[in-house]
Amino acid sequence: MPEGHTIHRLARDCRERFGDRKVRAASPQGKFADGAALVDGQVLTGAEAHGKHLFLGFDGTGWVHVHLGLYGKFTFGTGPAPAPVGQVRLRISADGDASGHDAGGYADLRGPTRCELITDAEKQAVEERLGPDPLRADADPEAAWSRISRSRTTVAALLMDQKIVAGVGNVYRAEVLFRHGIDPYRPGRGLSRTEWDAIWADLVALMHEGVRNNRIDTVRPEHTPEAMGREPRVDDHGGEVYVYRRAGMECLVCGAPVRTAGLAARNLFWCPGCQTG
Repeated sequence: MPEGHTIHRLARDCRERFGDRKVRAASPQGKFADGAALVDGQVLTGAEAHGKHLFLGFDGTGWVHVHLGLYGKFTFGTGPAPAPVGQVRLRISADGDASGHDAGGYADLRGPTRCELITDAEKQAVEERLGPDPLRADADPEAAWSRISRSRTTVAALLMDQKIVAGVGNVYRAEVLFRHGIDPYRPGRGLSRTEWDAIWADLVALMHEGVRNNRIDTVRPEHTPEAMGREPRVDDHGGEVYVYRRAGMECLVCGAPVRTAGLAARNLFWCPGCQTG
């Protein structure tokens, strides 16, 4: 499932390509036909992300709310939009900017868990159910800490709970706990305030880097392939990581085999040599 940096990157791309322009909207698949008809010909006035939720705003019409889920994907193209291929839930194409210039370009949405037209009030209700997002300027880490610090649930599970911290997925969860040497099975109330502040600051930095580079990189300079003389990681998620999807491989820091186990219906990865705290 795409993590928060991907959704914020999508919001940025939509703003840059379609912001303040009239757009054409259609649902070739037909499942979002009514919503697309209402959006068609309207000006895209905003594109926001909160955690794993994308909101595309149209004044007077509402917000297109998208959650990609496990299989959803946005793809962008330049120039006139070709005939749609596959099950395209929503296609947005540029209809020109305020001066009448034809901007060109299009975006196709396939396979989302959710694609719906909602009101301002409904958007607010979705956001109120989510925890603070490390990528948002209005995020309040205190809200997450107040719940984590009282919980007997493992910190690994808490970080994946979107009601507590929005946007963190399996990769960032595994990597930030490794970077701070924290046993993923420690209960939330076993974290110190200093540890939580360090985790939050690291998530902010790592996820902003993810938006900039459009991939997840979590290794420190001394552990890059160039610094260690090792082969770069090859994985469809891209990026250099310490433990994610490295089960059975040697830890880049201590050499112990990376372990994996199921936790909250997802695979957890950690190093038993480094994560003892």
